[in-house]
Amino acid sequence: MACATPSIHTVAGGERVTDTIARPEARAGHTAGPLLDVRDLQVHFHVMDGTVKAVDGVSFSINPGETLGIVGESGCGKSVTALTIMRLLSSPPAEIVDGSEVIFQGRNLLALDDESMRKVRGNDIAMVFQEPMTSLNPVLTIGDQIAEAIQLHLAFSKREAWNKAIESIRQVGINNPERRVKQYPHEMSGGMRQRVMIAMALSCDPDLIIADEPTTALDVTIQAQILDLIRKVQDETGAALMLITHDLGVVAETVHDVVVMYAGRVVERGTVDEVLLAPKHPYTEGLLESTPSKGKRGQRLNVIKGTVANPFNLSPGCNFTPRCPYAFEPCPVHDPRIEDANPPDVACWLYSRAPGQPPPQRQRPILPPLEANR
Repeated sequence: MACATPSIHTVAGGERVTDTIARPEARAGHTAGPLLDVRDLQVHFHVMDGTVKAVDGVSFSINPGETLGIVGESGCGKSVTALTIMRLLSSPPAEIVDGSEVIFQGRNLLALDDESMRKVRGNDIAMVFQEPMTSLNPVLTIGDQIAEAIQLHLAFSKREAWNKAIESIRQVGINNPERRVKQYPHEMSGGMRQRVMIAMALSCDPDLIIADEPTTALDVTIQAQILDLIRKVQDETGAALMLITHDLGVVAETVHDVVVMYAGRVVERGTVDEVLLAPKHPYTEGLLESTPSKGKRGQRLNVIKGTVANPFNLSPGCNFTPRCPYAFEPCPVHDPRIEDANPPDVACWLYSRAPGQPPPQRQRPILPPLEANR
C-alpha cells in the first residue's frame, strides 16, 4: 500500500484540514537510500562589499520517487541551493566551501569534472527554471530546443529526437504538438511556455526534477493546471521532485516533505503535516499566519515584522531574532543549528536547551499518524 501525505487547505473559520495524497512509488532498480543527499552545503559570494553566505550549512535528502518542498522568502538561498546542485553558478564570485557534498546516486556532484557533470545535467537531473521566457532561446523553435537536448544525451538521430520532442509536448497536455514544436517561444502564452519547460525536463527521462518557482507569474487557473501536471508526471514517470517555492498553498498541494529556509539556513524540516499543521519555528508560524484564507476574510492580515536579515551583518545568534515575537536571552547570543537539535527538526531555542539556560519552553507536538489511502 502506498504511503500517504496530506493536502492541506482551509475551511470556514480558518481551520486547516488535510486530504491524503499517495506518495509515488520509486522507480524499479533503485537501491535503498536517498536519491539526492545534500550534506553541509555552503556557498559564499565574494562581492565588493564583502562575503555573503548565501547558503550556510544546508542539509537535506530526497528519496527516489518522492517530492521535497523548499520554502522561504526571496533571498533565503533556495535558488542558489538548486543552482549549486546543477553546478550552474559562476566562480568567481561564487565559492562552494570545502566540506560541502551533493551526493546523487552515490556520486559527489561537486567533485565531478565538467564533462561528467554535463552528462548528469539535463539527463539524470533536469531543472525547470523560474521564468520560461528568459530560459528558452527566442531564435529557436520549441522543437529544436527539446530535440537538441535529446540528441545530446540519448544519442538519437535527428528524426528520432524530433519525434521524441513531439511526444514530450503531447505528454504535458499541449494540443496539436506537431504544429506547436514548430513555433517560437514568443508565440505561446506563459502557461504554455511553462509546459514546454516541463516537457524539456521530461524529454530525457530524468530521475530527479528540480522545479524553481514553476507557478510564478501565472494566474490561479494556470497554476492549478501546472501543479496537476507535475503530480501526473510524477505518477507516470516515478521521478523525484525538488520543488522550490514561497507559496505554502503550492507546498500543501504538491509535496511530501518540507524544508523551511531562512537567511541561508534550514530552520525547520519534516513532513507536510508536521510542518504545516504543527509548525515549530516562529518563522514557519509567521508564514502560515500571513497566508490568506476564507476564515480571515475581512480581517487584517498578519505580517512578519521587520525585514529579511542583512547578509553582511548577521547576528552571532539566531538570524531571526530581530523579527521573532518569542525572542529571549540566548537568542541574540547563541546560534541554534538544526543539526544540533534532538531530533534535528527545528533550529530554535524554544525547543532545545540553550547554553546556560533551563529546559526548553516548548514541547514538540505529536500528531496522530495519517491513514494510508484505501
